[in-house]
Amino acid sequence: MELDNSNIDSTVRTVITTSSTTVSTVITTTNAPNTNTGLASSSAATQVTLSRYENQKRRDWNTFGQYLCNHRPPLSLPRCSGAHVLEFLRYLDQFGKTKVHIQMCPFFGHPNPPAPCPCPLRQAWGSLDALIGRLRAAFEENGGKPEANPFGARAVRLYLREVRDMQAKARGVSYLKKRRKRPGAPTGLPSSSPALLPPHPPGSSQ
Repeated sequence: MELDNSNIDSTVRTVITTSSTTVSTVITTTNAPNTNTGLASSSAATQVTLSRYENQKRRDWNTFGQYLCNHRPPLSLPRCSGAHVLEFLRYLDQFGKTKVHIQMCPFFGHPNPPAPCPCPLRQAWGSLDALIGRLRAAFEENGGKPEANPFGARAVRLYLREVRDMQAKARGVSYLKKRRKRPGAPTGLPSSSPALLPPHPPGSSQ
């Protein structure tokens, strides 16, 4: 695949440096009686947070569109498949800032290496996972059919899982998250379900 990087490198750099931003809804609480001022502040904070997500999603979508235009040969969105999405994700690795140790590196599996090493920089799994989630939503918002969404392709989900597992081993970190306790569940008793569950990539079935 030949690709003209001159027009999209700066755009991709901007997108990737902000792609790991965590979007959360901000709710203002107060001990004072419920007033119109408190409701307005909470609403404004929520709108600002949602605007950041929508702006990032729009930038991601425009960047991917520019990537398709610079593809050789040029590629239209209806012809885009999961394989092209994988090409895009691998292309983004050159702008990564996360050190991923190779197996021969003495710091392989070390979460806090004591010295620098020549191992390559890659996009962090969390950044790629969030990026695919935004692009998948943008595809359908721009008229794409859910069943034809290349960002939800099985190959993309498998790739994200492989990146997650590989980076967890190479960096000595865990991407497992604690399972929430059910309300009213007794404490101090063994559970029949595992205490830790891996996060589900976008599009994976529960």
